[in-house]
Amino acid sequence: MILEICVDSVESAIGSDLGGADRVELCSALREGGITPSVGLISEVRSAISIGLFVLIRPRGGDFVYSDHEFKVMREDIRVAKNSGAHGVVLGLLTIDGQVDVDRTRSLIELARPMEVTFHRAFDVSIDLDRALDDVIACEADRLLTSGGEPNAIRGTERIASLREAAGNRIRIMAGGGIRETNVRTFVHQTGVREVHTSLRERSSAQNGQAQHAGAHVKIGSHEDEFSRFTVIEKDVRSFKSVLQGIHTEDGLKQS
Repeated sequence: MILEICVDSVESAIGSDLGGADRVELCSALREGGITPSVGLISEVRSAISIGLFVLIRPRGGDFVYSDHEFKVMREDIRVAKNSGAHGVVLGLLTIDGQVDVDRTRSLIELARPMEVTFHRAFDVSIDLDRALDDVIACEADRLLTSGGEPNAIRGTERIASLREAAGNRIRIMAGGGIRETNVRTFVHQTGVREVHTSLRERSSAQNGQAQHAGAHVKIGSHEDEFSRFTVIEKDVRSFKSVLQGIHTEDGLKQS
């Protein structure tokens, strides 16, 4: 059982590593659904952890239909991730009519090699999941991250199971979205997935104590409690990973 943790800081990446995660997906601006992290963040995380590092390639928030300029940005960000020692990248492109943008996705995947490539949850907002699965496979991505076309993977359990069955050995299906320690055992048994993506962030104080903002009533961004920080904690990752290891052991006993 593979555990991938979504992180947006060096501290969270270290917590994921120490807690036993298999890899991290590194992003920035998670409140926007995640965008490509800076070169500095990629480099510092790479030097701070020993587990797999996948970098999100997403030039902005919003939809997944990208202009020619944005596509060029994505190409350059893939080169940066590769040169920074990342093991993989995470990306997803759609056409204006809600289909997988096969030509440009394939082009980015070819550029990314020999890194691995995950096609992310842009898949879940495509107009036809069955066709999108075949298109992602045709692009030769290594892995598909999905919630089954639902707001979270728990609601998409049945569809994820059918996608995994349809995919066979052609691509790995990784489930993500709302998966927690309390529901992962049942979810894995119902879907048969062997890779799980989750974000185990907890509200945290600033490094040297709770930051004090005299002007906390001032809004710089568009989010509530924008001065709060959220961090992945080692113990939470370790606890989640322990459940996955238990599932692996149970499966081994059933097969013996």
